[in-house]
Amino acid sequence: MNIEKRIDLLKKLGQYMQSDETDWRIAQEQACNMNAWFTKESVDLSVQNIVNQYLQPPLLKEWLSKYSLPVQAKKVGIIMAGNIPLVGFHDFICSFVCAHQQHIKLSSKDDILLRKLIGKLYEWEPNLRSEIFIADNLKNCESYIATGNNNSARYFEQYFGKYPHIIRRNRTSVAILEGNETKNEFTELANDVFSYFGLGCRNVTQLCVPKGYDFSLLLESLKPFSSELMLHHKYKNNYDYYFAIYMLNKVPFLTNDSLMLVENELPFSAVSVLHFRYYTDMQQLAHDLEVSGNIQTIVGKGFTPFGAAQIPSLSDYADGVDTMSFLCSI
Repeated sequence: MNIEKRIDLLKKLGQYMQSDETDWRIAQEQACNMNAWFTKESVDLSVQNIVNQYLQPPLLKEWLSKYSLPVQAKKVGIIMAGNIPLVGFHDFICSFVCAHQQHIKLSSKDDILLRKLIGKLYEWEPNLRSEIFIADNLKNCESYIATGNNNSARYFEQYFGKYPHIIRRNRTSVAILEGNETKNEFTELANDVFSYFGLGCRNVTQLCVPKGYDFSLLLESLKPFSSELMLHHKYKNNYDYYFAIYMLNKVPFLTNDSLMLVENELPFSAVSVLHFRYYTDMQQLAHDLEVSGNIQTIVGKGFTPFGAAQIPSLSDYADGVDTMSFLCSI
């Protein structure tokens, strides 16, 4: 199957994902029922971003023009995460356009949506049954792409270290504020913070602010968004739990009754909590964040625009590792 045919299939897949086909609607409902963190809104957001950013033929052709696609298919094992809906779709599409034989281990938290989409590809192009496999274990592959947390990454290194591999660890995103942001910019920032309940590696979990920063406008601007999330039981349970922990341990925090701000140098924060840290030199701060190995993207003026953190393009690779270059070279 040539690349033109593959791009046509991806375009058709995008049209299906935007449709109201009964089987696709049922699959989305099943995914939400299986994982309480998946809501109709979060699934819709993920689907829309994938369709708009990944499955448009002009974008695909421009992206692929930068690579020399491999002439020989390899057996690639892909271990996918399940923190947000269809989070592993980018790895799938990279292997698909390279025509590798991919063996996918889906996360138990997200094993319905991509399975359904692969089934549709089987219907349209039966030969793909010998190219795309969903597997419980990944043995005898020639290379591996594995996404997980820092603990699972150690096991991945042990099992797959002798093969060509990409192994991803915990990452998160931060925002650098200058102190002159508008309410509209904070509204955009809310999308970076609260999309997918903050569970994605591109979600902002820490704010970097200048000394003496006034948080009042920020908290006021974020409250409509965080208050809406309080209607979701898992988010509310997190808020209540950490509120009690901080009170008992006398940890200072700010709150708008649905989101807590806590001073903490660590960029990773819990659901319903946003860490913040102070800075004096923005250039030094940006450098330190970029070399830390923990940051997926930086949001702010001169960085990823407010509101755009969760809209990655085909060339925005997880952990900054070019998946296509890897798949083209194995």
